[in-house]
Amino acid sequence: MRDHGGNLDQAVGTFGGTADDWIDLSTGINRLPYPLPALPPAAWTDLPTRAAIAALTDAARSAWASPAPVVALAGAQAAIQTIPQLAAPGMARVLAPTYNEHAASLHAAGWQVQEVSDPADLAGADLAVVVNPNNPDGRLLAPETLLALSGQVGRLVVDESFGDICPEASLAPRADRPGLLVLRSFGKFYGLAGLRLGFAFGPGPDIARLAALAGPWPVSGAAIAIGRTALADAAWAEATRARLTTDAARLDTLAAAAGWRLVGGTTLFRLYDSGNAAAEQIRLARHRIWSRVFPWSDGWLRLGLPGPASEWARLERALAP
Repeated sequence: MRDHGGNLDQAVGTFGGTADDWIDLSTGINRLPYPLPALPPAAWTDLPTRAAIAALTDAARSAWASPAPVVALAGAQAAIQTIPQLAAPGMARVLAPTYNEHAASLHAAGWQVQEVSDPADLAGADLAVVVNPNNPDGRLLAPETLLALSGQVGRLVVDESFGDICPEASLAPRADRPGLLVLRSFGKFYGLAGLRLGFAFGPGPDIARLAALAGPWPVSGAAIAIGRTALADAAWAEATRARLTTDAARLDTLAAAAGWRLVGGTTLFRLYDSGNAAAEQIRLARHRIWSRVFPWSDGWLRLGLPGPASEWARLERALAP
């Protein structure tokens, strides 16, 4: 089932109000986003040049310390949808539970898809997918574990959409290894999901094929200009990682006082066993706070981190006894 967070239309349709009335904590998107720089008029009026796109990918290599070939795409989602076309359909295995678009996109492209819970069971697949850190439980596999796994499968896709919070665990610096593809999202950590920007790192032939599938203008002029500026701002990234760590602990304290048990997560989202996820989602919705529940769990509820003080105050009121 291709269910997702960010489905604020459902919240409005069920509980009322307008989108502006709601705090959307159903995603792992940073709610204190990177401050938008002033954009030159050409970012809106001109087709992106090859030189501009190359400058953006150079910024991505520098930010994520990778010498590997890279392609900029309309979000990591664009890579997820095109990677199944890199080879004839075969056996794919996905480490689950996880972001469900990987399995869905592979299945739509004719692959046989198995979801497994043990990383060892990925071995032997023609294509294997690991989201690292994982969504929704934050499971994190060590780089050495993933590198060993890459030699046991035809192609290993490591989705690091939440990887900015733990740069020490990233495989982007070693993404030129044959049979390895590393995906990075821009919108989550930088809080600009509407920009639709992401990247795929990997061996030259695979990246060239993904670039050909994406076409000559895979990202907008605005995405190029903002992405280059943000990716070069190492001080903002470091300060944001520190703030998210503090805020995640603050959210855990509120959840524990509400009787929820921490299951896992990252510093961009937290996963709790709330006892009755459907009832707790309704409880939060009465305060116009939207959360993420899962069709395969009665208890698990995921929350992104509030941003400004007003959002924290509303969440505190919602969770008060």
